[in-house]
Amino acid sequence: MWKEFKKFAFKGNVMDLAVGVMIGGAFGAIVTSLVNDIFMPLIGLVFKGSDLNEKYILLKGVEGVDLAGKTATEAAELGANVLTYGKFIGAIINFLLIALIIFFVVKAINKVVKKEEPKPSRKCPFCKGDIADDATRCPHCTSELPENA
Repeated sequence: MWKEFKKFAFKGNVMDLAVGVMIGGAFGAIVTSLVNDIFMPLIGLVFKGSDLNEKYILLKGVEGVDLAGKTATEAAELGANVLTYGKFIGAIINFLLIALIIFFVVKAINKVVKKEEPKPSRKCPFCKGDIADDATRCPHCTSELPENA
């Protein structure tokens, strides 16, 4: 059982996947920081606020507490029921940026890595069926194949 596990765990594909997951996690952290620290404050300016992450809709307030001017975090800490749409917009922007960057990375890799052109198949000179390169007889019509066919 241990041998099977080692064979599985240390195959090239599993190790490649593990490295990809670690790099993906680090990449995700970078993109999340880009969204939260650069894009969200800029978008917040459009919405007349300092940070879009703190934008919210008050669903149910707290009796006797004035929530005017409070951030979503402060309102939630005071016991208010808030819908934080700003964080949702940030998550959407985060997803779109990651998808866009991955699209361009895959497109660049596909340009660099040329796909191997399939070798034209060998044809029987009698029935025109596909035959193996080392065949001496056609599997379709059983004709003996000339050396150069």
